[in-house]
Amino acid sequence: MSQIDKEFILVYGDAFVDYIANDQTNTSFTKYLGGATINVAAGISRIGAPSALITITGDDETSEFCRQEIAKEGVNLDFAVFDAKKRVSGVYVHLTEKCERVFKDYVDETPNLQVTPEQLQEEAFKRASVLNVCSGTMFEETALKTTRAAVDMAKDKGAIIAIDANIRPLRWESEEICRETITSFFEDADILKLTDEELYFLTETTTIEEGLQKLDELLVPIVLITVGADGAYAVLNGEVTHVPVEQVVPVDTTGAGDAFMAGVLRYVHFNGLPTVTEDLISCVAFGNKLGAMAATKAGALTALPSFEEIKHLIK
Repeated sequence: MSQIDKEFILVYGDAFVDYIANDQTNTSFTKYLGGATINVAAGISRIGAPSALITITGDDETSEFCRQEIAKEGVNLDFAVFDAKKRVSGVYVHLTEKCERVFKDYVDETPNLQVTPEQLQEEAFKRASVLNVCSGTMFEETALKTTRAAVDMAKDKGAIIAIDANIRPLRWESEEICRETITSFFEDADILKLTDEELYFLTETTTIEEGLQKLDELLVPIVLITVGADGAYAVLNGEVTHVPVEQVVPVDTTGAGDAFMAGVLRYVHFNGLPTVTEDLISCVAFGNKLGAMAATKAGALTALPSFEEIKHLIK
């Protein structure tokens, strides 16, 4: 079913700041607007699709920086919440010798000040083709309730539900709580995106095959497992297809997964949820290409592709 009659892709999550290491020595850092939900919302807008963001910011300099940068990206902030006391959280991102990202230290002065279920606007969900959420705030009680309310409201309004696990273990009280909380949303997902490591963690398995077999019991229509330089595994109603990616020389993989997800959601907004393997392969191959492009540039948000860079890929 096409979602082209809907106005935008709706994303819910924290505004965030990434302090990204300038090189593999991890001794100096540069501040960037970041966080998975911000990157996806901005990534969608950059490649020519409308996006809207539900988040919360405050009256401090960092919050103002975030609002200005998000607006510059063309993301709709009509449904965002302002609370003067809110302080935007952040994370220090270290780089390994292979340019892989490692999330080291979180900075969060107001973790319990979140968008509440009552602050969600029904109008946003009426106009949304897709609701995209991740686990980035689910560790916090209010944010977990809001995520559940957002998913329920989106389903009620006919939006597609996309769940990107995006697990940050340091933010959770325990692995068990993390696993149980995230998997509780899978039954509502139309699209579930995991990395291979997240698949192993959530299913308590050690291979793609074993992990997907466990997920198959949950009857998620589309499951996407990203495997870095090896591309992604795409699962449609239990049928598994490997979708390779063109090899690139990586500079920084920080935003690659978010660029991949932005590409997938753009495809779904304009073409609807894939119902045959051929369409799913096209969708995932597009996401793979964007993820690879992002990996060739430094940073996360700064590395996301633009419409000019990808327009030749759009059919």
